[in-house]
Amino acid sequence: MLSAASSPRPGLRRALVLWLYAAGAGHLLAGLLLTWAGHSALFNDYLGTIEQAFWGSSAPSAARAQQVWWLGLFGATLQSYSLYLLALVHLGNRLRSPAAWAWLMAGILLWAPQDMWLSWQVQMTSHLWIDSFALLVLLPPLLWLYRHDRRFRAASL
Repeated sequence: MLSAASSPRPGLRRALVLWLYAAGAGHLLAGLLLTWAGHSALFNDYLGTIEQAFWGSSAPSAARAQQVWWLGLFGATLQSYSLYLLALVHLGNRLRSPAAWAWLMAGILLWAPQDMWLSWQVQMTSHLWIDSFALLVLLPPLLWLYRHDRRFRAASL
């Protein structure tokens, strides 16, 4: 059986896994921020762009309150999904499981096109940029890890 040290490019693998851990931790922190600080001035500009997309001007105060409520719900959901992301990264790393990387890619490829389509329909270009950035920084490392661990697993059989 091959050891981790004998696998090709262990430094790159380690760096990509650390990057994915950082992405998961970032999502967790962002989820906490959305849930617990969505009402703060920190999100005024973002909420203002949503108001422009749907009302053309400032939204009524009840609509703003509803947006803050939705931010909180989304933040809580993001926290939960970030734990799933971190768990799959951990399992993929420890078990050298190509399936963990494949599931992460599948989740991203399920989410991104829908999020981008819905954002495009209301001209929320900031979401299109964020989603494109997420695809760019997450899919290549996941694909590399999937291929690397699949080859490693085949070689160790």
